[in-house]
Amino acid sequence: MVKRSERIDWIYVTMAVIFLCVFAIAGIVRAEAAWAGSGSSSGSHPRLTDEAGLLTSQESSGLLARLDEVSERQKMDIVIVTTNSLQGSSAMDYADDFYDKNGYGYGSGKDGVLLLISMEDRDWWISTCGYGITAFTDAGIEYLSEQFLKDLSDGNYEAAFQTYISQCDEFIAQARKGRPYDRSNLPHEPLSQLWMLAALGIGLVSALIAVAVMKGRLKTVRSQGTAGSYVREGSMHITDSREFFLYRNVHRTARPQQTSSGSSTHTSSSGASHGGGGGKF
Repeated sequence: MVKRSERIDWIYVTMAVIFLCVFAIAGIVRAEAAWAGSGSSSGSHPRLTDEAGLLTSQESSGLLARLDEVSERQKMDIVIVTTNSLQGSSAMDYADDFYDKNGYGYGSGKDGVLLLISMEDRDWWISTCGYGITAFTDAGIEYLSEQFLKDLSDGNYEAAFQTYISQCDEFIAQARKGRPYDRSNLPHEPLSQLWMLAALGIGLVSALIAVAVMKGRLKTVRSQGTAGSYVREGSMHITDSREFFLYRNVHRTARPQQTSSGSSTHTSSSGASHGGGGGKF
């Protein structure tokens, strides 16, 4: 017979094994979730790298959380990198290499977009890869940069980066609809009602002034019943009247050619295809 104390020992051993299995399974699930949510193929590099120290720790935490949320929801890496030196590279090469070497990008296409800020010569560059090349056209990148460059130039870095993230979210969502923002369909800010009312008021005042001036110049003019009152007596004698078609002038203007659209691409040092654009701030 098995003694009572031995049965109790076996019960404890069995419960311990069960608990260990549960904890092991939970750990595996959490690891898989973290891997799936990282968005990067390596999952080892954060989506915000502030080597230039432009942000406070609180600003960095908030921006990183937002970058992760939008990237995971859109299934495309959105990355921000700041640096004090390009180490002899161009802004384009530095951005492309940073993206490739740190394993950013979703899926086999390495879908993503990276904003590089270099304080060395105040350069900015947006590097796109995979589906990012489709979502961010050349014209789209130009428009996107106009939304954050003022804050960037003024040193409002956190505000500039927040705008960049919001614009990326909007651009990716638009691309998913099958019509990425491009030269023919860039977003337009709606006019404020105050601006519309002001424009109407200015137009009305201008019209009243113009009418008043014209009316003042016509004080000596009186309306006449017939056109004969405007002809000096005996000064005009019409003996014959005919109409002749002499010639016709035709002016032809060349239709302006549409500027290029879509995304231009290049190959990085690692052999990956990238799009992008940049400038100074």
